[in-house]
Amino acid sequence: MSSPEGTRAEPSVPGAQVPPQETAGTPARRLLGVPRQRGRRAPSNGPARAGAAEAGGTLAFVESPVQLLNVLEWAHTAQAEALTLVVLSPHDPMTRGQLRRMAELARDEDHTVRWEEARGGPSAPVRTIGGLAPLLRRARRVVIGDPFSRYVQLLLTLTRARDLVVVDDGTATMEFIGQLARGERLVRWHRHGSGRGARDLVFAPFSATARRRLTPEPEGGRRTVGLFSSMPVDPPPGVHVTTNEFAWTRSRFGPPRLTRGTDLVGTSLVETGVVDADRYLEAVRALSRTHGATRYFAHRRESADKLHRLATETGLEVVRPDLPLELIARRGPIGRLILSFPSTVVHTLPLALLGTGVKVAVCDVDPAWLTSTASPRAQGFLDGVTGTARDVQRLPFTQQVAAG
Repeated sequence: MSSPEGTRAEPSVPGAQVPPQETAGTPARRLLGVPRQRGRRAPSNGPARAGAAEAGGTLAFVESPVQLLNVLEWAHTAQAEALTLVVLSPHDPMTRGQLRRMAELARDEDHTVRWEEARGGPSAPVRTIGGLAPLLRRARRVVIGDPFSRYVQLLLTLTRARDLVVVDDGTATMEFIGQLARGERLVRWHRHGSGRGARDLVFAPFSATARRRLTPEPEGGRRTVGLFSSMPVDPPPGVHVTTNEFAWTRSRFGPPRLTRGTDLVGTSLVETGVVDADRYLEAVRALSRTHGATRYFAHRRESADKLHRLATETGLEVVRPDLPLELIARRGPIGRLILSFPSTVVHTLPLALLGTGVKVAVCDVDPAWLTSTASPRAQGFLDGVTGTARDVQRLPFTQQVAAG
């Protein structure tokens, strides 16, 4: 499997080195393998900016590369100053690798980055929360990328910020806004069951408090709730929505060189237990044969075993991107046609690739592909992701089988 960015493998030995917490005045480093960005603003005084953040600027929490990208997009649109980005690092090596590279892009934008080994052992949560509590108490504005995260929900109970902003965490944003509007518990769309296990019950008070914090106050209230999104959403009254047009991505990277081939984008629907693995591979095989796809851009959560089988059975070149696909595609080279199953990229790639001539097509998920343990909401949610995508071609899978 290849990688267009040359990621180094995640160290597996105990105590392996990870990105250190950023300190005031840490110089920005140029990201290895990424061309110097266009239109970059001149860095301001490092200690002064860090001091402003410590004194009560904007505090952002991210747990994935896409969340970090969307915080950068929000900061660019909002012209935010004194931004401190806190990375609550996960265990997954691919996610950590992409987060490292996105963190360097954030430093290039003169933002402060604080890397937290938030899941590094039994004592890590207490240590992380204790270290972040002073920043949370002083922050005037808090930006979050995943309102479903228990970590984030717990941190929200500690903040006094009157300005809360939610940036996209992919298509999960659509479910979050729907649940917020209906006054429901915050539960990920692909979770099966009641969500009332022992851990859920213990955490329920913190989750309820976080949901109240994310619910806008009546007009004239002291707290504001904003949403920065490229997703089609119908927000409840009081939530201020700003459209994410990927202006930062388009101003910094590309336009890409286009190849004559077709690229296919993978999903983690198998890994989340929504789609059967055999049916998924059958669909990938049919799509690649019908449209002449040659490359498969793997989702960061796709398992190595599944990708090995996919490469062997389809002949596709499997690519493990080291940055979010929006940046990879914008830099190129990229196919003139990009195929995807229902996922975030059918909403974001048309924006990131605006004016390049690249076409994006989305293939429906056949109900027969769903596993017996898939959430009852899965089919409706996936249909909604596909049906609301703008500027994309819709490919019902039955037509692909017939064409193949």
